[in-house]
Amino acid sequence: MWFAALGLLIGVLIGLMFSVTIPASYARYTAIAILAALDSILGAARAELEGEYDSQVFLSGLITNMLLAGLLTYVGDRLGVQLNLAAVVGFGVRVFTNLARIRRLLFFGQRASSAGTRREGT
Repeated sequence: MWFAALGLLIGVLIGLMFSVTIPASYARYTAIAILAALDSILGAARAELEGEYDSQVFLSGLITNMLLAGLLTYVGDRLGVQLNLAAVVGFGVRVFTNLARIRRLLFFGQRASSAGTRREGT
């Protein structure tokens, strides 16, 4: 878990050191890919705290989430409809749900996982 945090910190520092510009036409794709990745990473952190982490589940979820989000955005662009909003709402709900469960696990330990489904959004 600490290796992931260290890798994230190193990645952020490298990103701040180099100026990377993303073309405006790819901005929506990049944003939705970051949100999908964040959902998968927080889900993996929650699973690790619950003692249920599996790297194959993480990698398959990460790739599937990013591909589905990108596909929704692409199809929406072709149809002239913002289908990426469906992915934003779905991933947004999952991000906040995972954050709530991570917070409970960090503050209250394993007893929070059994009572966590009772008050999910708090």
